[in-house]
Amino acid sequence: MSDKTKNSQQDEQRKKERRIIIVLLIILFVIVGSAFLGYYLYTQYDARQNDEYASRIAATTQSVDEHIAKNPIDFDSIRSSNQDIYAWVKVPGTNVDYPVVQHPSDDYFYLKHEAYNKTWSSSGSVYAELGNTKTFRDRVTVLYGHNGYGDTMFTTLHNFESTEFFNKRDKFYIYMPQRKLTYKIVSAFKYDDRHLLNCFDFNDTTVYRDFIKMIQAPDTNNKNVRENLGRVLTTNDHIVVLSTCFTNQRSNRYLVCGVLIKDEKTN
Repeated sequence: MSDKTKNSQQDEQRKKERRIIIVLLIILFVIVGSAFLGYYLYTQYDARQNDEYASRIAATTQSVDEHIAKNPIDFDSIRSSNQDIYAWVKVPGTNVDYPVVQHPSDDYFYLKHEAYNKTWSSSGSVYAELGNTKTFRDRVTVLYGHNGYGDTMFTTLHNFESTEFFNKRDKFYIYMPQRKLTYKIVSAFKYDDRHLLNCFDFNDTTVYRDFIKMIQAPDTNNKNVRENLGRVLTTNDHIVVLSTCFTNQRSNRYLVCGVLIKDEKTN
């Protein structure tokens, strides 16, 4: 083989190698470029998601209203005889105007004991169970009170069975030391005797979303639902359920459900 032919073959081999290198560089550039583009699009999407989430949070009552509201409850005085008292519930138009208690170990204690001094009482107290924190920041907080002891405890919640009364009374209030929580009443309706905190895992967002839908469209004839709620309920909202019984109906409960719409500091 002549030197000229050998040199020509070597040149051709070098050109082929350069073409391979160029192709590999192009492929590498495309891969790196795609990775950077994907990362950029992901970060933009993530930022949009965060912005949307922040907007949803802002639309709820996660933030505290800095307005100083009046607190009519002297918690220092009423808690001097019972440290289990941690809140007060007031429902305008009813006789519901009571301290709220939670026993540190026995969910049934306040069924038959008085809130102020823990003495035995057939009408019991308004109370929460240990399945709830005492912050009212759980997705669903359930407060229990007896029905049928005159007009005491939660008996007069049954006023909400009247559509006229329901339409005129759209809020209830919970006071805590240095806090006033305002709830818009979403609905009031007859329900079965399932234990809400035991039967539903409200930490599961799907379960909670279904519960929110249910309280806005309960499957019962005895119901009143707020048509002009003025907001869309989301899984960022906090619900309080006031639960009581029906006279001579052991398998049914009457629920008044409210969504937190304002959290104010108090003096």
